This record gives sequence, structure tokens and C-alpha cells, in this order.
Amino acid sequence: MTPGVRLVKRLIDLAGSSAGIALTWPLAVPIALAIRLDSPGPIFFVQRRSGPLLDDEDDARVPHDRKAHRWSDFDIYKFRTMRVDAERGTGAVLASKGDPRVTRVGAFLRKTRLDELPQFWNVLRGDMSLVGPRPERPELLETLAHAIPYFEERTRGVKPGLTGLAQISLGYSGNASPDSEAGKVFASLANPFGVDEADGAVADDMRNKLMFDLAYAASLEDFWTYLRLELTILVKTPLIMVLSRGH
Repeated sequence: MTPGVRLVKRLIDLAGSSAGIALTWPLAVPIALAIRLDSPGPIFFVQRRSGPLLDDEDDARVPHDRKAHRWSDFDIYKFRTMRVDAERGTGAVLASKGDPRVTRVGAFLRKTRLDELPQFWNVLRGDMSLVGPRPERPELLETLAHAIPYFEERTRGVKPGLTGLAQISLGYSGNASPDSEAGKVFASLANPFGVDEADGAVADDMRNKLMFDLAYAASLEDFWTYLRLELTILVKTPLIMVLSRGH
């Protein structure tokens, strides 16, 4: 990321998150009421997520004899969309399309991306950016990095985002419509050996997201390419929310 991109990106984050908090806070009351009436439990959901990838040589906290990936961590804030006992007996697992752990109100919040609104605070604090790869859970990220080549590169020197190129191009879990340009390409890449048990694998959706995240990261090396793409993503995100393209 060039110095000019870094400066402008942070200025956009500060302005955008401040405006986002001011404009969306009236939605918090009806959302909170709906969550409380729909299922027992807290209104907000706080979870540890991973930030930018840390290079071993640049991070004094990582012993020199350890080769594992390391990410900076932070607490992410969301409106709760799942039952409070969602991971009892299973541990950390990735959310998927039609996830039975999601509440009725939670399904709507995810579909419209309204569950992400509290993350404007994360952006204002500097934990996240308005645009970037979505942050994953630390306990899942290492597994994904070992299972999917170059998966860790999506956050090398890049803060996770409230929205991103993958989010305006794909569904909530990373699936692409078969009729879309992305869907036509991904259809030829997913499950190439035709194994029945591999159809609809979560890894395929994560690889879909990875391609878009890497494309966004590449744009950060040229100021005008970055600025055009950043503004495009920021303009399209509210349209995605209104059209409920979150499934």
C-alpha cells in the first residue's frame, strides 16, 4: 500500500464511519427491539476477529523458531443474529447458507447486512477499514490458511473491512450466482473431479472470496486505481443492502 493510499484510506474511514454512525443510529432501536422479541439473549454480539497478517520478522511477539501465521486480533461488534447456544457442542464453525443457528430476525439482518452496522465503531477506532477483506475468527483462520493456498495473503498489510469487493460481487457466504460472470468462472473451478460429497463445499466459497480480496489488495498499489475501486464499492454497498443480496 502506497503512503498516499494509506493516508486517503484512513481519511475516508474517519469521515465514512462518523457519517455512518450519525445516519444509522436511529435504526438501532427497532433492530434491538426485534432481536429481543425474537430470541432470548444479548442484543449485541462481541467476538474476537483477526486483523492484518503480521510478518514474523516484524513482530517481536512471534518467536523466531515458529513459522505459523500470526494476525493482530481485535473485538468486532455486531447485532446478534444467532441463538446464544449456537456453537454449543460444535465449537467454532463457519456460517453457511441456510444456517439453522440463525434466528428469524438474524436472517433478515444478515440478508440486508444490517447486522454489521455496529462495526462503524470498529472503523472509527482503527481496528477495521470501511473497505477490505472481511475479518475471520482466529481459531478458523489458521486452518483456512493451510487448506487454501495464499489465503493468508488477503490481509497482508490490509485492514479487514466492513464491506469489500467480494461482498458487492458475491452472496453472504461467498457463493456466486450461476448466471453472473463470476459464477461462470467459478463453476469451472469448483469440484473439478466431480466428487458428489464435495458439491457446495465451504472451501469453494472461501476461494471465491479470496480472488476478490486479492484483486482489491492489488489495487492498493496504485492511487487512482484504488480510489476508483474504493468509491465504487462504497456506492454499491448500500444498493446491495437495499436489494437484500445477502444470501
